[in-house]
Amino acid sequence: MRLGIIGAGAVAVLHAEGAAALDGVKLTAVCDLQADVAAKVAHPWGAAVYTDYLQMLDDGVVDAVVINTPHSLHKEMVLAAASHGVHALVEKPMATTLADCVAMEEACARANVVMVVGLIQHFMAEKLALQKAVESGRLGKVLLIHDYRSTDYRPGSRAGWFFDRAISGGGAFINIGAHCLDRSMWIGGAPAVRVTAATLNRFGAPVETDGSMEVLLANGVQVRITIVSDAPRRVDEMLVVCEHGTVTVDPRSGTFVEIDGNLTQVHSSTGADIQNAFTAQLKDFAAAVAGAAPAVDGAHAKHVVEVVLAAYAAAESGEPVQLGGSVTPGVALQGAL
Repeated sequence: MRLGIIGAGAVAVLHAEGAAALDGVKLTAVCDLQADVAAKVAHPWGAAVYTDYLQMLDDGVVDAVVINTPHSLHKEMVLAAASHGVHALVEKPMATTLADCVAMEEACARANVVMVVGLIQHFMAEKLALQKAVESGRLGKVLLIHDYRSTDYRPGSRAGWFFDRAISGGGAFINIGAHCLDRSMWIGGAPAVRVTAATLNRFGAPVETDGSMEVLLANGVQVRITIVSDAPRRVDEMLVVCEHGTVTVDPRSGTFVEIDGNLTQVHSSTGADIQNAFTAQLKDFAAAVAGAAPAVDGAHAKHVVEVVLAAYAAAESGEPVQLGGSVTPGVALQGAL
């Protein structure tokens, strides 16, 4: 599979390294508006450099692309790839509106090409260890998830487009919150049915810098997400409360299970975990192109966008937002949200 990367910033190097590690995948082109930025990713692997992704597609040098660009550009790039018969791995979030998500799905279906959304949490070793611990049955049912992440949304701390709602779709919620919602609904085992939220705009930022969400899943699991900007220490922790024990996960340390006062570390993080996750994600994408089912389906990726948008609506109105579906009878916790 000849792979191209559109957008050479952020995690592009991780995708390129992943391609180099996989048999049957070759990085053949990298596109960025800045040729020197594209060259830094392309040249170590002998890939061509482009500043126009349409020219790259027209030249027929790729069979698939990684779309690693500002959020609102995902739709036009997926549609262009589909029109050229090119498969797409789209970085999260899938898009900034549900209408765009649907248009992307429909275009790929018509063109008979594969689109996978890059929700990297599903490939991180510490999250896979969490999933294994939950699925072992020793902990019983998941009851409550608290997901706490820090970020930096001070103007000047990141590229300017992150602060332009028309391009980014929002601030910390759609960027960092998408990761939290993805992994919480995955581990929680059900889609969301109700959302309440609150946001803060600090530092004079035009988008939200901090916020919290409370999300009720269809199986009664309660999810609480907190995102804080410019915290005294970096935080990226999930706490999963189950019937018979708890699990904490932090990508910098690992995965820890506590049952009846006994603590066990079931994964110890290493410096290779992030690269290994991107390599595994690309391998999963290549397998999907070859006909396998991807690890993360499109319905889940689209639902993440739906819940982010519901959180924005809830924060604006101050009222809970109901989503499709209902809580399974008999499983909702007393006083849930």
